[in-house]
Amino acid sequence: MKLKNNIIIFSFLLIIAALSLMTYKIKYLNFPLFQDETVNIWNIEAKITFNARKEQSASISMTLPSKQDGLMIINEESSSANFGYSNSFINGLKKGNWTKREVQGEQVLYYSIDVIKDPFFKVEQKDEIDERIFRKEVSTAFAQASTSLLNSIYEKSANGVSFTSLLIKEFNLKEPSQATTMIKNNFMKTNKQKRDTLVQLIDKMEYKVRTIGALYLKDRQRNIELTHMLEVFYKDKWHLFDINKGEISKNSNIFIWQRGSQYLLDAEGVRNSDVKFSVTKNIVPARSAALSKDVKNQNTLLDFSLFVLPNEAQNTFKLLLLVPLGALVVVIMRVFVGIKTSGTFMPILLSMAFIETQLLPGILMFILVVTIGLVVRSYLSYLNLLLVARISAVLIVVVGIMAFVAILSQKLGLQYATSITFFPIIILAWTIERMSIIWEEDGPKEVLLQGSGSLLVSILAFFAMTNSVLSFITFNFPEVLLAVLGVIILLGRYSGYRLSELYRFKSMVD
Repeated sequence: MKLKNNIIIFSFLLIIAALSLMTYKIKYLNFPLFQDETVNIWNIEAKITFNARKEQSASISMTLPSKQDGLMIINEESSSANFGYSNSFINGLKKGNWTKREVQGEQVLYYSIDVIKDPFFKVEQKDEIDERIFRKEVSTAFAQASTSLLNSIYEKSANGVSFTSLLIKEFNLKEPSQATTMIKNNFMKTNKQKRDTLVQLIDKMEYKVRTIGALYLKDRQRNIELTHMLEVFYKDKWHLFDINKGEISKNSNIFIWQRGSQYLLDAEGVRNSDVKFSVTKNIVPARSAALSKDVKNQNTLLDFSLFVLPNEAQNTFKLLLLVPLGALVVVIMRVFVGIKTSGTFMPILLSMAFIETQLLPGILMFILVVTIGLVVRSYLSYLNLLLVARISAVLIVVVGIMAFVAILSQKLGLQYATSITFFPIIILAWTIERMSIIWEEDGPKEVLLQGSGSLLVSILAFFAMTNSVLSFITFNFPEVLLAVLGVIILLGRYSGYRLSELYRFKSMVD
């Protein structure tokens, strides 16, 4: 009883371990459970245009996006015509730098990134701000109007977040106060001016605030500018605000390109420099996206997975990982159903051969080879050869039969039959020998019974091993083999009646 409990516990531990690993890869690594699952990858392209000045070198520097919660940059690429390109980090900000000794005419530079949503991707929050844009002299009228406005809003707020929400709401009212109207008409003529003025007012109340340049992740956007937003720091977190709508609680569809008041584009030796953005949605297989994210995450679990192998080795394991499924079919059919087979794992090898030859041609070729082999083996039995010599002779005969069938099928134009070379020669030789012995000892009925049982089990294993869902799962989640092992161990302890025995003893019940 103790051994039985140990087996049950061990089997369930294997199954639980397999399910746990699968759940982790699906939930946290975003691995798909089905092959047809897709995800969106957003391609964001910055297009920099400028005109060159005669006989001058050009130096272009653009602020590049940093890491953001929930959105991961999985690829970045720079494209330019004979420009040198390099990255630099200035005060913690990433910059892309293009340089060239001599530039002529109108020039275009491109910088693109691929972004994918990942709700588990987190970035350490920092509360630094850029004070360059905030500390500047203002007119007396602006100071008086802002003081009156800020005092009235401050009384109604509780913290920096609620203060900012009320301030934005005040500037978007249809009938604002006199102070609000004065500031709005004189200092908020553009969205950028509106954003910078709001930042200046919030900073005046000594709340931590910074400017934001962002893009909405919407498909088919062309030649757009960054959307001007702002962020307020409260309780160890930056809160994002739209200058027209207020606080944005869910920003999974907003990609922040620029933080702080630094210039987006610095250009030396050129004129009329400008940068526009385009956003395009690409639909890709979910597994490819998960692997692309792993390149950035460097996850240990996937770093020691089958995906690190060369493509040739991966294709080999795609077939080998199906063998345990065939073994499970054999165990179920023999232990529970009670079907007799010629050899324990011969049906698995047959089913693997059927994968290459296709099912119906494979069945016909198997019957043909075994039938001819049994006829030849019956003649060899009269020669009274030793076992090893007899098996070797049968092996040679099998090879000859397969060669003959392949040549004949080629002449007849039967393409499927030429794939007979995928049949396991040694197993066929042993099968013919075994069936011949059974014929001599138990008669042709038993040979037909075991032969048909082997074919039936191999056909069922073929369907299990060629199922696209199971094939996808076994390769992407090889830990599922632990669950298969656990089930087989549990089935190995079964000692009850088989279905065939219930039919066999039916007359006793009647």
